[in-house]
Amino acid sequence: MSPKNLNVVAVAYDRLSFFEFGIAVEVFGLPRPDINPWYRFATCTAESGPVGTLAGISLQIDRGLKTLDRAGTIIIPGWRNIDERPPERLLRALRRAHDRGARVMSLCSGAFVLAAAGLLDGRAATTHWRYAERLQRDYPDTQVDPKVLYIDGGSILTAAGSAAGIDLCLHLVRRDFGAEIANQVARRLVVPPHRDGGQAQFIDRPVTKCEDTRLTSLLQWLQAHLTAEHSVESMAERTSMSSRTFARRFREQTGTTPAKWLTFER
Repeated sequence: MSPKNLNVVAVAYDRLSFFEFGIAVEVFGLPRPDINPWYRFATCTAESGPVGTLAGISLQIDRGLKTLDRAGTIIIPGWRNIDERPPERLLRALRRAHDRGARVMSLCSGAFVLAAAGLLDGRAATTHWRYAERLQRDYPDTQVDPKVLYIDGGSILTAAGSAAGIDLCLHLVRRDFGAEIANQVARRLVVPPHRDGGQAQFIDRPVTKCEDTRLTSLLQWLQAHLTAEHSVESMAERTSMSSRTFARRFREQTGTTPAKWLTFER
């Protein structure tokens, strides 16, 4: 079932991240005649004059912050400088909109805008992993999780860096319209239909450096057969080692266990 208020408003400001702003436009702003009802998308700004972007493109935006008074969902793209406090009139408008029931969501460093408005006080939130420590230090009342892709706190939603914003926007579509509609939108975007918010922002893959040529040959073979089932015993047999010796040498030369290596590669 769709929400009562389908008005989605993205807030733009000078030195705007065009990628994150574009995510909001692509998900909520493109006409979808095959889906009815659908969101009504608009953009507003807290600043006068053309809005510059990091892409070198200027945007002419006619709507001001009063537009937020009618918004059901407000999207805050990445903030331009985490050392710069957002304009007070923007923070007041966000608090006022949230108090009357609007959902407010941030993408990447947009979480700093929500935090400055006090909307993250006592809440769990996330941001790009590079900014997480700073967000926690500047706003100690916020419970910052640097590992997850996004956090749905009901009326407050936050996404990690860049592409995680796509995941959060699709999650909101799924929440509002169901999995089938969200999958349709994902197909249009040519992205996976669903990544859970608790999924890690990134995984450090161990670098495989094997002095033993038998292990090198095995790893090459495994990479070509990742969908098959592999046990320590079967892998040890291919290298002509005992299971115990194989497990020990595998860890010594790859820095991880056979099972974890397979998980990373898959």
